[in-house]
Amino acid sequence: MSVKNAMTADFLRSAYGGESMAHMRYLIWGEAAEKDGFPNIGRLFKAVSYAEWVHAKNHFTVLKEQVGDYTVPAGAVFGLTNIVENLQGAINGELHEIEQMYPVYLETAKFQNEKDAQRSFHFAVEAEKQHADLFKKAQNLAKEGKDMADSKFYVCPVCGHTVEGEAPDKCPICGVKGELFKEF
Repeated sequence: MSVKNAMTADFLRSAYGGESMAHMRYLIWGEAAEKDGFPNIGRLFKAVSYAEWVHAKNHFTVLKEQVGDYTVPAGAVFGLTNIVENLQGAINGELHEIEQMYPVYLETAKFQNEKDAQRSFHFAVEAEKQHADLFKKAQNLAKEGKDMADSKFYVCPVCGHTVEGEAPDKCPICGVKGELFKEF
């Protein structure tokens, strides 16, 4: 199904841009965390980076029939300082998506009856909630000079749901089997 409404298409492109930048930013912050002696927080950044790639891919796929060149405005957090401030940047970005960006995009897609966009936005906003919580947990530890526990992170390849410890039997957001989750 192709996107019929220009506003929803614009929101998908903006979300794609934001998720793409988050993907790269988290790879950069993850590398910095590892260099600063926080390898497990670095792995968290890499796991969430993959989840952001999943979101970008979903938005891009919904736009598959929107062929052409577009200017893509998207907000982004910048800065590469220390582990605590980088985590704060991650928290701020996730909270912006949860509290402001995705609720507006999702309601617009619902109003315009854009089912594929609704699904993509819904998956992203629900997964971002776990990302914010994981980053807050990591930041609280980093403030004490501590790394996260040496546990694994699992990311759903369909919606970006991210968990620490063990993959669920079934994704609570999209229903995909836990055995398909990507391990970090």
